[in-house]
Amino acid sequence: MQREIMFAGFGGQGIMMAGKLFAKAALHAGYEVIWIPSYGPEMRGGTAYCTVVIADHPIGSPVIPNPSDLVVMNRPSLEKFGPEIKTGGICMTNGSLIPIRANRTDIDEFVVNCNDIAFELNAPRSANIVALGAIAGRCKLVDMKLVEEAVADEFAAKPKVIPINFEALKRGAAVAAQR
Repeated sequence: MQREIMFAGFGGQGIMMAGKLFAKAALHAGYEVIWIPSYGPEMRGGTAYCTVVIADHPIGSPVIPNPSDLVVMNRPSLEKFGPEIKTGGICMTNGSLIPIRANRTDIDEFVVNCNDIAFELNAPRSANIVALGAIAGRCKLVDMKLVEEAVADEFAAKPKVIPINFEALKRGAAVAAQR
């Protein structure tokens, strides 16, 4: 088994963190893992994406031209990477910011209003954690408890934000479970 999950959006949306947290959870589940970040030249607002490769065997190459799955947080990323998803893959689209869809019948495309959910939780910076919960809940590669542990570890220095991030994970996973 090998899955390649791409997280893509604007710089400042927490794309790298979401990918890193998913990679940590998969590592703790006993998988072979590679996390590869890619940044645009801008500090914030430019393109940012990362690829997480998860396998039950040694990973031969970190170069992934066609990801199995895509978590997309902005329209330019959907337009760029949506056509590249492998047949049978998953595309999680942030419906709060993206009015269009990949419109492919050969993938599992679902919409999560990540920013709206984060605002409802009074935690606008947690939209990436909502997306993380959604993809973890949909692809079921790792147990959600391991994702929660990765989140708790990441925010250990800020323990007050851990409960709200757990709620963001749960809300994303709940939307992903619908259907």
